[in-house]
Amino acid sequence: MAYTTIDDSEANFQVVNYSGNGTAIGSGGNAVTLPGETDMQPDIVWIKRRDATASHEIADSGRGVEIRVYPDTDGAQDTGVTEALSVFGSDGFTYGNSGGGNASGGSYVAWCWKESADAGVDIVTYTGNGSNRTISHSLSAVPEMIIVKETSHSTNWAIYHIGTGNTNFLKMNDTAATEDTDNWQDTDPTSSVFSLGSGGQTNNSSRTYVAYCFAGKQGYSKFGSYEGNGNADGTFVYTGFKPKFLWVKSADSTSGAYMIPSKTDWVNGNTYWLYSYSNTTESNGAFVDFHSNGFKLRKNDDINNSETYIYAAFAEAPFVNSNGVPGTAR
Repeated sequence: MAYTTIDDSEANFQVVNYSGNGTAIGSGGNAVTLPGETDMQPDIVWIKRRDATASHEIADSGRGVEIRVYPDTDGAQDTGVTEALSVFGSDGFTYGNSGGGNASGGSYVAWCWKESADAGVDIVTYTGNGSNRTISHSLSAVPEMIIVKETSHSTNWAIYHIGTGNTNFLKMNDTAATEDTDNWQDTDPTSSVFSLGSGGQTNNSSRTYVAYCFAGKQGYSKFGSYEGNGNADGTFVYTGFKPKFLWVKSADSTSGAYMIPSKTDWVNGNTYWLYSYSNTTESNGAFVDFHSNGFKLRKNDDINNSETYIYAAFAEAPFVNSNGVPGTAR
């Protein structure tokens, strides 16, 4: 019996920290190489400057290069930004001198995913019609998290998550708790489609959208919920792998919406994180430990109050690989 079908997480997800050089595309730009031992051509690149106030931005191969959306704002996408991300390379990406992801001397992090049904990641673009409908995806598995942004106009981001269900949504660009909505037609997604109602965040008539769909894969990715205990000896959450990246948001209150880690060489006891709803700089402190089979909360507030949290986690390595060999603790 296989414990995971993805022994090499780096073939599908990598995190890179890099320095901006302010170089224009015409002069070569900033060619960022992913750090893993396995080459990976990314399809979704989420960038945030760590050392200064600057918006997050996402580029994806579904919409193409020189186009970006901003997870911490409700703004429409920018198109034709010739000095933004201009190449999805065979093992990284190239960025020009727009400043958003390549200001000279700036410190950046990029979370990079490969689009693959095997790894549970799909990019979907569509045009809204304002009425109940379904949208096809290519995961061949049920999405457990769907992140939607209207690209043609200023509208809040909408997140469907298995932990909050089909009657609720969360805003990526806001700290608000879950809200009841008709965004998902009160219908669970299936292995071939996800449902949309008349909600303004996901299906305004004649407007364009991008949806990032994620399905959990044993030993590689996990989408779930946990109950905080409000204690410095915090909750332990089993994922079945050593996390490389964790996104956490409170479903009950305005706390949460953290991206951990934002630094590739941190160690347990000194966590680095960014806020996905904010353009603020990186923070660090005793916050959460990553272990070979999950994560352990180390603080009595923020992501460990006595309330419900949802999370998305991606692996550094499986707890037990497909040959039955266990991983090692950090």
